[in-house]
Amino acid sequence: MPSFDEVLQKAGEFGRFQRRVFLLMCLTGITFAFLFVSVVFLGISPHHHWCRGPSAAALAERCGWSPEEEWNLTAPAASAQDLGARSDGRCERYELEAANWSSAGDAANAAEGALSCSDPLAFFPNRTAPLVPCRDNWKYSQSYPSIVSEFNMVCLDSWMLDFTQAVLNLGFLAGAFTLCYAADRYGRIIIYLISCFGVGISGIVVAFAPNFPVFVIFRFLQGVFGKGTWMTSYVIVTEMVGSKQRRIVGIVIQMFFTLGIIIIPGIAYLIPKWQGIQLAITLPNFLFLLYYWVVPESPRWLITRKKGKKALKILQSIAKYNGKYLSPTYSEITVTDEEVSNPSFLDLVRTPQMRKCTLILMYAWFTSAVVYQGLVMRLGIIGGNLYIDFFISGVVELPGALLILLTIECIGRRLPFAASNIVAGIACLVTAFLPEGIPWLRTTVATIGRLGITMAFEIVYLVNSELYPTTLRNFGVSLCSGLCDFGGIVAPFLLFRLSAIWLELPLIIFGILASVCGGLVMLLPETKGIALPETVEEVEKLARYCIIMIDMLFFVQKNIFNIHGN
Repeated sequence: MPSFDEVLQKAGEFGRFQRRVFLLMCLTGITFAFLFVSVVFLGISPHHHWCRGPSAAALAERCGWSPEEEWNLTAPAASAQDLGARSDGRCERYELEAANWSSAGDAANAAEGALSCSDPLAFFPNRTAPLVPCRDNWKYSQSYPSIVSEFNMVCLDSWMLDFTQAVLNLGFLAGAFTLCYAADRYGRIIIYLISCFGVGISGIVVAFAPNFPVFVIFRFLQGVFGKGTWMTSYVIVTEMVGSKQRRIVGIVIQMFFTLGIIIIPGIAYLIPKWQGIQLAITLPNFLFLLYYWVVPESPRWLITRKKGKKALKILQSIAKYNGKYLSPTYSEITVTDEEVSNPSFLDLVRTPQMRKCTLILMYAWFTSAVVYQGLVMRLGIIGGNLYIDFFISGVVELPGALLILLTIECIGRRLPFAASNIVAGIACLVTAFLPEGIPWLRTTVATIGRLGITMAFEIVYLVNSELYPTTLRNFGVSLCSGLCDFGGIVAPFLLFRLSAIWLELPLIIFGILASVCGGLVMLLPETKGIALPETVEEVEKLARYCIIMIDMLFFVQKNIFNIHGN
């Protein structure tokens, strides 16, 4: 009986059918990008926020102040605790009730009568009223709400914004393991459709969440289902095409993620309210439910579940759509007789080279997530035009995929992987110490860093799958990429907490992480032009082969220098 790859070659490895499925599934990358970076626009901090006591509220109403006038006349100067606000905010308020505290039964009305509309602080000695801490009754200057003003994520509660992004990444982590397992057990397309429906429903609840706990719970669920849509779409695309096209489609599908990065600032600009943005990036997921009628189950998966007849029927449909013909001899197809193994983490660290690859790849995933998400979210706190800056940063990512395609087949994987990390690290460090007076130079260097970490993020997908044997490949990639989601959990706290100390401090941390990663990546074996390993023993031999090749290069170089020296 012919194998699946033999039948697929006859049916067309990347014909019209696969191109149609490829394009449809790539659209998932756009909506996943919306979810991945939406916090930047959902959580825009208001330009001014301050605490409003009862006397200040009564006074503002009597005097007819605008929010700006109320800010200027009643908000105290910034204090040390205001550093965590990420905007020009005030975390304490004047106790204006003290104006007539001793004689007033109704403090608000007494203060209203005693304080002047033109200079309410003139009543107090040295024009300074007593300060009291504040945890509620916040006032915001902006005309449209964000989740910051909706749930009062300011001052002592500013960590709540960091927490919302961390919870989303925790959902990604949970989805990577639960839905990845479910897709292997129950099928790719059914889990994809369930995930799309789950993202849509949970996203709508997030938009209309009545309180912060509900918001957080359903944002977590949106992360779980969102990761399900992204992972299953990636798998469906790569399993539908031939082995020669798998590498290209795997990189191109990530370009649609970048396309989502480019589109979302336009959505946020046209729909300024956070609920509108949330609905705009969520509702398209329901359109993907139509794929039930146009995207079939992965025939590769059907074969692993010993459903060869169903797989062959789908392959016949693929051949017909591609203008090919499968002869009647292809009436059966070989199904796998392998028992499903239950690998563990110990299998990934049992031998020396497997252990080295696993630990380096885990660090590389973690670093890519921390630096990438950190640089994306940093655009929301550095000032400037957020929409234009975010759009430009997304456009910059597009050449990354082209550079990868041009380099990995010419000079291999390891050198571009290391170079992209090192370039990102150096760019972050340089940007941190560039003077504020030359914004064009800071933008240029930061852009180079964003390009570098984008390339590193895309290459790690490829390298990870090529460095594990077939028996451990799916488990190894899932485990290592889990560090990506863990890095996403850490990134917002690392960025926002350190930037409260010094705005450029996160860049220094990012630069160190990426530079170290670049050095560690050079310890990995090169996989260019080498067949994918099938067993752990082949991985060990692959590493030894690379060491021998390096020794030979040094030997040749040394002899060339000796010849020229003589």
